[in-house]
Amino acid sequence: MTDGDRFQELESIAGVAIDHDVLERAVTHRSYAYENGGLPTNERLEFLGDAVLGVIVTETLFRRFPDLPEGQLAKLRAAVVNMRALADVSRSLGLGEYLRLGRGEESTGGRDKSSILADALEALIGAVYYAVGIEAADAFVHRLFDPLIDDAARRGAGLDWKTSLQELTASHMLGVPYYEIGDSGPDHEKTFTAQVRVGGVAYGSGAGRSKKEAEQQAAEEAWNRIRESANGRVGEPAADDAD
Repeated sequence: MTDGDRFQELESIAGVAIDHDVLERAVTHRSYAYENGGLPTNERLEFLGDAVLGVIVTETLFRRFPDLPEGQLAKLRAAVVNMRALADVSRSLGLGEYLRLGRGEESTGGRDKSSILADALEALIGAVYYAVGIEAADAFVHRLFDPLIDDAARRGAGLDWKTSLQELTASHMLGVPYYEIGDSGPDHEKTFTAQVRVGGVAYGSGAGRSKKEAEQQAAEEAWNRIRESANGRVGEPAADDAD
């Protein structure tokens, strides 16, 4: 597939025509740039896209839920805009196959790495905004994230998964959730991981750019697992711990 074909497919994903130089930058990871003489990376577009995504989602929540207080709106936004959600959307678009990665990232599965995929999606949103404007970016974001907003709104527990998990485990007398935290990467770009255990058994894990985000994701996974197993199998552990 030629570069021209790739860029046309990316334009189809974005839903608008975008200058190919901008698209090329949007999919250029720093690992590729550093190995090829310091080319421009997608980090500036990612910075722009992160802000655009945040504004559009925040305004959507503000208008759709006029009775929710600020704290609950913030939690709902966090349930929609986080690294795992962005990475999942990116995977659904097949964005990983268009990335320009260095040899190291390529060899270690960078095309499916959540942090890289999330950043690439933000860069593509930034590219749409930069090249075409806010109306196109707004349409793109709504197409991708409205289903996530609807899903999070239906699940009231998602406003605070840690609290919801604690209430659920208490109601089933399973014990108090305990979170094990880890981190990786340089200080300016750490990725945090969390695993939640109840009664010494692992029920969920998560990752994010903050400890709070990682814990919330782990709590969400554990909450869903425990709820799903409630009919006759309350407290079934994650597969890794079911010996």
